[in-house]
Amino acid sequence: MALRERLSEEMKNAMKARDDLRLSAIRLIRSAVKNKDIELKRELNDQEIVEVIATLGKQRRESIRLFGEAGRRDLVEKEEKELAVLLDFLPQQLSRDEVAALVEKVITECGAQGGKDMGRVMKALTPHVAGRADGKTVSDLVREKLG
Repeated sequence: MALRERLSEEMKNAMKARDDLRLSAIRLIRSAVKNKDIELKRELNDQEIVEVIATLGKQRRESIRLFGEAGRRDLVEKEEKELAVLLDFLPQQLSRDEVAALVEKVITECGAQGGKDMGRVMKALTPHVAGRADGKTVSDLVREKLG
């Protein structure tokens, strides 16, 4: 089942179950996808939808961090629940060890020597980890391995 269709089905199920939080999060995803469709003047494919959802997840993580620093526990909990719903629609997330192994592999394939090659490594690595790992974690690992 295509991701767009899965979102529609999950939205219907959330409505029937009266799960307001899940319904709200799914509507957020569908709205972001529709806005991107309009921006690009075409329908997104599943990979592009995953990228949109990953961006929304990144925004939620940043909000959780900021609300935590501000001591707003109520907002942190809401954002964490929304993030959990978003993660349901992303491919299985890679562990830090799996990302590190991919980083090692790509570095050897690219023949990267030092920090100046970070852009080349990240460009080669991005298709492997898109939507499956946090970009900051990936770039930190690449910097660590090259440094």
